[in-house]
Amino acid sequence: MKVVIQRCQNASVSIDGKVFNHIDKGFTVLVGFTQDDTSYDIDYIVKKIINLRVFDDENGIMNKSILDEGGSVLSISQFTLYADTKKGNRPSYFKALNGSESIKLYEEFNNKLGQYIKVLPGIFGADMKVSLVNDGPVTIIIDSKEK
Repeated sequence: MKVVIQRCQNASVSIDGKVFNHIDKGFTVLVGFTQDDTSYDIDYIVKKIINLRVFDDENGIMNKSILDEGGSVLSISQFTLYADTKKGNRPSYFKALNGSESIKLYEEFNNKLGQYIKVLPGIFGADMKVSLVNDGPVTIIIDSKEK
């Protein structure tokens, strides 16, 4: 499992020209799964997200978590996180988990993360337009296989 976390002032996801979900301060999280991902990968990533200290404290030092800040998460499924670009110029997605299995893990991820903070998802498999104001900018990539 791989996630790209962007600290944001606000973010939204639109589908067919209409805003589907919107958050204020928090994280935009792009979420991808590969063939051997399990609930253990999800648990690892959820724990990392809720405890990641990337929000400024009173001294301007990144020392607070999203739990401390009371922020929300905009969760977006993103199979292209597993793009393989080693050969040629057209990415291959053979490392990405198939859609029917991936949607189950994506829903499990959102449910588990939602036990700690407010999570607003996109629509799995939809053509989504994601907008955000990256705060910092702060962008963190976490791969559950690189523990």
